[in-house]
Amino acid sequence: MGVVRPEFRSRLLVFDAEDPVFGGGACRIEQCRRPARGRGMCPGHLQRWVKEGRPDLEEFVAVTDPGWQRQRPNAQCLVPGCGYGSCRAGMCVLHGQQWRRDGRPDPDGWLPDGPRIKQPAAGVSCRIDHCRLWPQASLPFCHAHAQTWKANGRPDIDQFATGFSQRVVTEDEAIRLDRLGPQLALEIQYAVQCRRDEGTSKTFPTIVMQVVRFLATTTVTSLLDQDEDTWRAQIGRPAPKDGTPRALLIYARRKVEDLVDAGGWDAEYPRDVWQLRRLGFPGQQSLTFQGIPQWLRDLVKRWVRWRLGTGLGLEVARRGLRALTRFARFCDRIGVTSLAEVKRVVLEHYLADLQTEMTGGQRIGMHIGQLNNFLHAVRQHGWDDTLPTTALLFPDDHPKRVERPPRALTEQVMAQVEHPDNLDRWDNRAHRLVTLILIGTGLRVTDALRLPHDCIVLDAEGAPYLRYFNHKMKREALVPIDEQLRQAIVDQQTVVTRDRGGSATMLLPRPTKNPDGTAPISSNTYRGALYRWLEDCDVRDEHGRAVHLTPHQWRHTVGTRLINRDVPQEVVRRILDHDSPMMTAHYANPRELHQTGVRSAALRRLAA
Repeated sequence: MGVVRPEFRSRLLVFDAEDPVFGGGACRIEQCRRPARGRGMCPGHLQRWVKEGRPDLEEFVAVTDPGWQRQRPNAQCLVPGCGYGSCRAGMCVLHGQQWRRDGRPDPDGWLPDGPRIKQPAAGVSCRIDHCRLWPQASLPFCHAHAQTWKANGRPDIDQFATGFSQRVVTEDEAIRLDRLGPQLALEIQYAVQCRRDEGTSKTFPTIVMQVVRFLATTTVTSLLDQDEDTWRAQIGRPAPKDGTPRALLIYARRKVEDLVDAGGWDAEYPRDVWQLRRLGFPGQQSLTFQGIPQWLRDLVKRWVRWRLGTGLGLEVARRGLRALTRFARFCDRIGVTSLAEVKRVVLEHYLADLQTEMTGGQRIGMHIGQLNNFLHAVRQHGWDDTLPTTALLFPDDHPKRVERPPRALTEQVMAQVEHPDNLDRWDNRAHRLVTLILIGTGLRVTDALRLPHDCIVLDAEGAPYLRYFNHKMKREALVPIDEQLRQAIVDQQTVVTRDRGGSATMLLPRPTKNPDGTAPISSNTYRGALYRWLEDCDVRDEHGRAVHLTPHQWRHTVGTRLINRDVPQEVVRRILDHDSPMMTAHYANPRELHQTGVRSAALRRLAA
């Protein structure tokens, strides 16, 4: 009751067509402010367009009546000079009766000479604003509107006329909660409010109403009466067939649950499953400690919380939890039930167990490294004095890393990828730009996709640089670019500003389900487009085989090109992360990097 704002407390929630979350944009028909749903038109005008045989859309938009069916004039009597509404055979009641008395002659010959009838006073018409027909007998309405007035119980004439002329709220514009109990209605109101506040996903009222109608068929009084799995399975009840209503139902339940369980770390830490959204992390991620026995669980929780508190990435923390969960299962299997029993001999047994069950030195090394970090943290912070002094892992315990073949692309492949004709095959300008940025700068794909709208900066001599946030190094960085790439970025900025206005924050915003423009293109979306583009371009290696590459290989290619120019490997690593003192000096003096030999023709896009 305290968190749902007054504007969301109504049992009838109506949203404007231009609402960034619940609207769909206004209908293309001028003066029609209903939300568009198809072909840029509201359902009423879309249906009219279909009934008229789908004429030329632009012509239809220009000439059609902006009013819906009930707002358009009713049919007039076919007899010339008669202003009454049509009733039978295209004629009003009086002319229809006279036509029947005359033996129902051919209308084409009878209508032009139809009898004259008594007319109302000059200027008198139906009380409905948009209707210009003569009123029926002593009633204030024309024939059709009089029938509607009678069918509605003959309400007050002024109220009926006003209400009939007002814009009617249709089902696709409103959320009606009158069929739900007070608690369920309040919970849906809260979920709708949260959707509006987040502003990251389009949610049409029709989708909300599918959830409302489904909940009305259940006997629950709150979304928390059933867990998520039960709602998904919909035991004994028909579920919404569309995945979007089901997702909205789960979203609403989570929001209500988060409201109940709010409290930050103090509330979340004691639980065995941490819902990270309650701790400020994006998405619907969680960390599960249920696979760890109690004697070790509290220490692992403390370790993971400490790592997250130091700013460590969530994926690294998850990797450590995964390694400790496997170690806990091993201890349970050999009968270790306390930290005091974790001695060097146990660790040696665990190393052998890893070699038996796992393949790949890198995966084994990850488990050993994470366990060693945990043991070191316990000892360093004094979390448990029972840890034996012999519980140590040494560098020699790590398996030797196998040298992997280089991941850089050959120049034959790069020649095909960089060919202008192939680049022009991109059907999406944003995806084409991402490709140019990755090839020219060696950025990681997530860093490239999250570029801000104003990502170009100039030095004292006017040389362009790409400003981005290095998520792995957790800081902003600069990388020099050439004029060709700079112009491509400027063109993209112009398109985004035109489509999203001056408040655009992302250079590469996601085209759908992104009302406020703050969500970038997904890396999975780009990868899928990249694979389709490679297939369309028929890129092949020196053996004639189709090439399948990953975006990260362009980063290796930039590094390989540097090494081939006799740049030391350590310098290459620093250049790719843009963190060396030499690169810092280059920002102040663009010619200094050239003098060191790093700036070369082979890296024409890395250093302009």
